[in-house]
Amino acid sequence: MSLVNIKIEGVPYQVEAGLTILEAARRCGYDIPSLCTFNNGQCSQGSCRVCLVEATGARGLVASCVYPVAEGMEIRISSPKAVKARRTSVELILSNHNKNCQQCPKNGNCELLNVAKITGARENVFVGEKTPTTFDDVSPSIVRDTSKCILCGRCVARCQEAHGNGILGFENRGFSTIVAPAGNRSFADSPCLLCGQCVSVCPTGALMEKSEITKIDEAMAAGKHVIVQTAPAVRASLGEEFGMPVGTPVTGKMVAALKRLGFDKVYDTNFGADLTIMEEANELLARVNNGGTLPMITSCSPGWVNYAEYYYGDCLDHLSSCKSPHEMEGAILKSYYAEKNGIDPKDIFVVSIMPCTAKKYEKDRPALVTNGLKDVDVVLTTRELGNLIKRSGINFAKLPDEEFDQDLVGTYTGAGVIFGVTGGVMEAALRTAYYVLEGKEYGPVNFTEVRGFDGLKEATFVLAGKEIKIAVAHGMKNAKPIMDDIRAGKSPYTFIEIMCCPGGCINGGGQSYVRPTMLPNEALDILDTYKAKRAAALYSEDERQALRQSHNNPQIQQLYKEFLGEPNSHKAHELLHTTYVSDRVRFK
Repeated sequence: MSLVNIKIEGVPYQVEAGLTILEAARRCGYDIPSLCTFNNGQCSQGSCRVCLVEATGARGLVASCVYPVAEGMEIRISSPKAVKARRTSVELILSNHNKNCQQCPKNGNCELLNVAKITGARENVFVGEKTPTTFDDVSPSIVRDTSKCILCGRCVARCQEAHGNGILGFENRGFSTIVAPAGNRSFADSPCLLCGQCVSVCPTGALMEKSEITKIDEAMAAGKHVIVQTAPAVRASLGEEFGMPVGTPVTGKMVAALKRLGFDKVYDTNFGADLTIMEEANELLARVNNGGTLPMITSCSPGWVNYAEYYYGDCLDHLSSCKSPHEMEGAILKSYYAEKNGIDPKDIFVVSIMPCTAKKYEKDRPALVTNGLKDVDVVLTTRELGNLIKRSGINFAKLPDEEFDQDLVGTYTGAGVIFGVTGGVMEAALRTAYYVLEGKEYGPVNFTEVRGFDGLKEATFVLAGKEIKIAVAHGMKNAKPIMDDIRAGKSPYTFIEIMCCPGGCINGGGQSYVRPTMLPNEALDILDTYKAKRAAALYSEDERQALRQSHNNPQIQQLYKEFLGEPNSHKAHELLHTTYVSDRVRFK
């Protein structure tokens, strides 16, 4: 690693060669205001000009997010010229911005508002015509409001980086430029995965999840029996909404908050995850033993399912027919639970707290309607739950740790917990598949070969004399080569796990925002470490569970004995399995 000598505000430092001025400054303890940087200091365009500084060897002011350091460079951040230029850049952005900050759902997390305060931007310095606005709220998942877009391009870069898709791009030219799907179409009319990765990096309120909090208010006011369930990844991120360190596990406080919000029952989607493993593992074994379509691919991630339907409609028979865990749990709540408690299923209202914006679309899929009722009625993101708790005046940090309701569908195993991280579904399935094939538990319990954040992980296991080759991929850029091999008939795998979001649900598009400049207590490398910290929270909870294999969940065993019969039974298929549609919408 070669080093270069630089000076910042006259103070000498040694930094790595190849760093940008912005990266070097942060490592030396300076926070230059910026809007366009995200993971690892990458910058999509360098276009906002908010991070301007003076540097020797440069002609005039330079954008510190793209300009590299050099030997002997002297950098001035606080010179009058640099300070004035950064303020002017922000004021120019604000001149074409919808400044309804009090009503904006991004208030409190808006990076533009943050830099406006830091730079001392003045109100209405530049007043004139504004770019015509597109407001797109047709999709059930994501709202796009171009009046708040600053054209930083972070969303464009994230979609390409995570999925290789390029759903978003710059439309029109000059003053009329906006960020949009091709032809300024709605998200609902484009092959968007609705994963929300674009939302997670948007610095303003230009891209937001479509909030459904008012639907819960209406259901409670109407006297519905309102049940809430929480996905495993939520507990690893929710604390961040209340200033806790990234990755703090807050299961007990989350449950306590939900009980104080007035829900009739508070359950964990991990029960649904255990149920998914029972169905999915047995579906895999049936395919292996009966010459079914292989490789079989997991179906828990709705963003991945969207991708498969849009781009690999000829390969849909490779997807497991299992519904995702929260949909399975919703179906059981409106059948088994309703029957046991003497409640009309029409009076049950199921709320899912998810780390994912695509789940909002998933709940509306026609194939996820059972006996005329949607399995799940409302989906809130982790961020929306944080807003709901704050709205109610609950002091989250001072809540006691409480337990989920334990009746009928309340218990879960460690296998259900790890669904929230890439490789978790595969590991949970292997724990049960090993037991079914070998007739005994897998001694180490953990299948560590499938853990970690490599884009593609491969492993081979011998179970009951049969060789099972598996693969785990996350992010559609990593899924594409796998799917191309399947399409070409040359895939070597038996079972594949695919998650839409990089890192899995812990990095879902509905999770808490990770903004280094707005997290003063986090290390500078937080954008490199936050996924690992959230994953560690789930793995630690798995380790703490007395039961760690889905087939050992006593309430799952009771459910099959009393209601479903056995995994993949006719009744199980009616309630817990689904179908897919090739090329759901035609795009021209």
